[in-house]
Amino acid sequence: MANFYSIVLTLVTIVAGLIWLYDAKMKKPARLATIAKLEEQTNKTLDDEERERVAPQGRVAEFAQSVFPILFIILIVRSFFYEPFRIPSASMMPTMLAGDFVLVQKFSYGVRDPLFRTELLETGKPNRGDIAVFKFPVNPQVDFIKRIVATPGDRIIYRNKTLYLEPACVDNSAECPQLQVIERNVQQQDEVYFSRTTPLQRYSEQLGEVKHEILIDPTVAPRTAYYFQQAGTAADEWIVPEGHYFAMGDNRDNSEDSRYWGFVPYENLVGKATFIWMSLEFDRGPDSWVPEWLPDWVPSGVRWHRLGNVE
Repeated sequence: MANFYSIVLTLVTIVAGLIWLYDAKMKKPARLATIAKLEEQTNKTLDDEERERVAPQGRVAEFAQSVFPILFIILIVRSFFYEPFRIPSASMMPTMLAGDFVLVQKFSYGVRDPLFRTELLETGKPNRGDIAVFKFPVNPQVDFIKRIVATPGDRIIYRNKTLYLEPACVDNSAECPQLQVIERNVQQQDEVYFSRTTPLQRYSEQLGEVKHEILIDPTVAPRTAYYFQQAGTAADEWIVPEGHYFAMGDNRDNSEDSRYWGFVPYENLVGKATFIWMSLEFDRGPDSWVPEWLPDWVPSGVRWHRLGNVE
């Protein structure tokens, strides 16, 4: 859907620019000639109101001239710098909640054209721990947001709800890293998340330089039978191929991620999530001011405490 908006925005901007350019090159000289002729006949300099009355600019051209600069700025910012995204599900809890609106830094993982997503300039690659937005490999029309847990060459195991990582050996002359468990620590916090009526277990975890929190549902059994199967590895083990990444949701038992459909190609990356700029609450609590007859998409409040950087 986001790609559809990018295409529409690009096409509308181009059309508005072409209309403005046609008017400036073809129509405006004739209008100026008419005004100059009348001023010569009357020996009087016309003000702006009189000029508009004598040689009016077409409404379509006037509208295109007024909106093109705005559309052009929005297109440049949205295509190459920052784009807003809305978190639609609970797969990234507790880091991000459904109803959070995040700014995604588009130039973190390369500068791409807005129509065909061809890389124009390489600016960086994802690191372990980054929260990335990417085109869903199964359906590129859909944008996903997950955490990058493994980069090209890494070996990763997710067994008994525990994450193991063996970083890629980048220098064959040195001692290569060994498989290690990604340790997690129990978090005792006031905010408790539930799956139905069961409290979720909340842990802190560190991937590379990033420390973040995850949720585990103790009532959900491991879903190894549904995992994506990579040739030559165990059912719960993967080796990330070159040019690909392994992404998982922080809400580990409620996330459709690389465990189930495979790796994220580099060319599918959209950008890095950096900042929560708005967070809307949609749950209808007992103290909610929203009447029951209003649709579910009407927010019941703003979660001001959630605004800020994401990890």
